Amino acid sequence: MASRSATPSQMPAVPNREDVDATWDYLVHGINKVMNELEQGMNMQLYMGVYTAVHNFCTSQKAVTVGGPAMHSKHRGAHLLGEELYNQLIDYLKRHLESLVEESKSHTDEGLLAYYIKEWDRYTVAAKYIHHLFRYLNRHWVKREIDEGKKNIYDVYTLHLVQWRQVLFAQVSGKVMDAVLKLVEKQRNGETIEQDQIKKVVNSFVSLGLDEADPSKSTLDVYRYHFERPFLDATKEFYQAESKQFVLENPVVEYMKKAEVRLAEEENRVDMYLHQDIAQPLRKCCNQALIADHSVLLRDEFQVLLDNNREEDMARMYKLLSRITDGLEPLRNKFETHVRKAGLAAVQKVQTSEGDKLEPKVYVDALLEIHTQYQGLVKLAFNDEPEFTRSLDNACREFVNRNEVCKSGSNKSPELLAKYTDVLLRKSSTSIEEAELEQTLTQLMTVFKYIEDKDVFQKFYSRMLARRLVHSNSSSDDAETSMISKLKEACGFEYTNKLQRMFQDIQISKDLNKDFRSHLEGIGNDKVVDSTFSILGTGFWPLTAPSTDFQAPADIAAEIERFTRFYKHKHEGRKLTWLWHLCKGEIKTGYCKSSKTPFTFQVSIYQMAILLVFNEKDTHSYDDILTATQLSAEVLDQALAIILKAKVLIVEGGDKPGPGKILKLNYDFKSKKIRVNLNLGGVKESKQEEVETNKTIEEDRKLVLQSAIVRIMKARKKMKHAQLISETINQIRGRFVPKVGDIKKCIEILLDKDYLERLEDDELGYLA
Repeated sequence: MASRSATPSQMPAVPNREDVDATWDYLVHGINKVMNELEQGMNMQLYMGVYTAVHNFCTSQKAVTVGGPAMHSKHRGAHLLGEELYNQLIDYLKRHLESLVEESKSHTDEGLLAYYIKEWDRYTVAAKYIHHLFRYLNRHWVKREIDEGKKNIYDVYTLHLVQWRQVLFAQVSGKVMDAVLKLVEKQRNGETIEQDQIKKVVNSFVSLGLDEADPSKSTLDVYRYHFERPFLDATKEFYQAESKQFVLENPVVEYMKKAEVRLAEEENRVDMYLHQDIAQPLRKCCNQALIADHSVLLRDEFQVLLDNNREEDMARMYKLLSRITDGLEPLRNKFETHVRKAGLAAVQKVQTSEGDKLEPKVYVDALLEIHTQYQGLVKLAFNDEPEFTRSLDNACREFVNRNEVCKSGSNKSPELLAKYTDVLLRKSSTSIEEAELEQTLTQLMTVFKYIEDKDVFQKFYSRMLARRLVHSNSSSDDAETSMISKLKEACGFEYTNKLQRMFQDIQISKDLNKDFRSHLEGIGNDKVVDSTFSILGTGFWPLTAPSTDFQAPADIAAEIERFTRFYKHKHEGRKLTWLWHLCKGEIKTGYCKSSKTPFTFQVSIYQMAILLVFNEKDTHSYDDILTATQLSAEVLDQALAIILKAKVLIVEGGDKPGPGKILKLNYDFKSKKIRVNLNLGGVKESKQEEVETNKTIEEDRKLVLQSAIVRIMKARKKMKHAQLISETINQIRGRFVPKVGDIKKCIEILLDKDYLERLEDDELGYLA
C-alpha cells in the first residue's frame, strides 16, 4: 500500500535503465512524493529524475519480470514495457484511493465534505504533475493504443480521474451527496453555510464526466446522475412539505409572497454554487412543488383580488402562474368575465340615473372609465401580455355593443359616440383646449375600435360633420382633420373618402365666393345682400333636397339668380339644387320701441322669408304668409314656432298659428341680447333625422352585402351556399356584423336579378 507519510525521504539515485525493477521502485518513490508531499515543493533534480526514469522504463529492451511473474512470455520490447508501466500506475492509484476510502469512514457530514474536497484538490493537482512526468508514455504508448482503437486506455491525467471515479467515488459519492443535501437544507432553513464547499463538490462531480466513446470529451452524465437527480428529489420533497404546511396556516396572498422568495432563492443558488445545467430542471421542480401543486388554490383567490382591486397581489399571482404550462388561461377567462360585468354594470348605472335623457358624454365616459381602469391593470399587473390584452378587448367589445342602452336599438353605441364627437368638435361656450381635445379624440377612438357597426358611426358622423361645415360651426379645422385621420388609420381610405371630399368642397366654395365678389365688382354690380354660397357635391354629402316648395324673398332671389348665372358660366352643364332648409342669415330690426340699438335676428332662410313679409305691413294672415313663402304648413309651423316663442310675432287671440289666424309684429319685443338666435332646430327635427339615418343605414347595408357577394362570386365562380355566407361575413365584419338572414335575402335578390344561379349539390354559380 502506498505510504501517506509526509515525512521527507531521501530520493535515491536514478537507476540503470536496464534494471527495470529498480526503475519502477524509483518511480514509486517519486510518485509518492508528488501524491503526498507536493505542498513541500518539488526540486528540479527530482522532476528530471522521474521524467528520465519513465523514459528509461519505456525504452528498456530487456525482458525482465517487474513485480512478479512476467505478463508476457518471450520478447516484449518497449511496447510491452509501456503497457506494464501503465498497469503498474493503475495498481498504484487503486491502492492509494482505497486508503483514502478507509480514511473517509472516520468523517461525516460537513467533516466528510471538507475531507473529500481536500483530497480531491490534492489528487487532481498531483495528477497534473504525474501526467506531465509520464509525458513520454502519453506521447508514445498511450497515443498508439488509442489510435489502434483500444478501449479503456486514457492519458495519464484522465486515468487518475477514471480511477477516482471507479475506486473512491463509487463508494463515497452517496455519503458526500447526503452531506451536501443536509447543508443545503440548513441554508433553506435560514442557517449560514460554507457555500464554497458545495461549489467544489459540484465541480468535482462535473470533472468526472468522461465520454466513454471519446475520452478527450467530457459529459455531464456523472454529475446529473449523482448530483442533479438526488438534489432535485430532495428539493421537491422539501418544498412539497413546506408549502403544504404553510398554506394550512396562512392566507393565499402570504403564501404567494413566500413562494416568490423561495423561487428567487433557488435561482440565486444556481448562480452561487450550482452548475448552470440544473437551472431549468430545478426551476421546473420548484414550479411544480410551489405553484402547480397549489394552482387551484391560487386561481380561486384571483376573483377576490379582482373584486378588491389588489393590483400588487395580482401582479404576484401573474408572475407565479406564468411559470407553469397553461397557468394563466383560467385567469384570463375570469378577467374577461369580470371586465364585461363591470362594463355592463357601469352602463346600467348611467342608464338608470339618466333615463331617456342619457347624454352621449356620460355614456361614452362610462365606457372609457372601465376600459382605462382595466387597461391599467393589464399594464401594471399582467405585464401588458398580449393574451390578457385580448381578453380585455373581448370584454370591451361585448359591453360596448351589447348593454342596457343598446337594448333600445343595436345602433345606439355608434350613434352616441358620433354625437359625443359632434359635441366636442362643434363651437360652444365650453370649448376645451386644443391639446385636451386631441387627447379626448384619441380616447374616443379607443371606444370606436370596439364598435362592431362602424357603418352606423360613419352615417351619423358624416351627417353631423356636414352640419358643422355648412354652418361654419366647427371649433377647429385642425381637430376635424385630426379626427378624420384617426378614422382613416382605423378603417382605411374608403371609410373616410367622402368626409375628406366634404372638406375639399368647403375650401373650393371659399375660392368660388372670392371669384363671385370679384365678378360683381368687375361688372359694377353693387351687392344688396351680403351672401356666401356653398357648393356641395351630391355624391359626397349626406344631404337631401328640401321637402317643401319655397319662394325666396325678392332680394335673396335676385342674388341667387346672379350667382347661378355666374356658376353655370364657369361650370357649364352642372345642375344646382338649392338646399333651402340649410340656408341661414341675419336681419336687422328698426322697429322696436324697447331698444335704441337695433336687434339682429339670426334666422333660417324660411324664418327670414316670414319676417320680411312684415316689411310691407305689420299684420298678416297665416294664409298670406303661406302664399308669400310657398312653404308647406308643416314647415311653416316649425319656422314660426321659435319666432312666436320669442314673441317677435304675436298671434291675435293668443292661440296657435293656423289657417284663418292673424299674426302681427310685436313693437314691444324685448331681449337682453342684441343678437337673438331664432334658428334653433327642434327635438322633432333631430328625431326625424335619426329615423332617416337608420333607414339609410339599412338600405346601404343591403347594397354593401350584395356587392360583397358579387365580388366574392366573381373571383370564385362557384361556391357552396354556406361557404359564401361565411366568406361574406368575413369580408363585411370590418364595417358591421351582418345577420345570416340578411345575407340569405341578398343572395335571393341576386338570383332573381340573374347575377347568380343555382347549381347541383347546394352550390351557387356566378353569371357574368
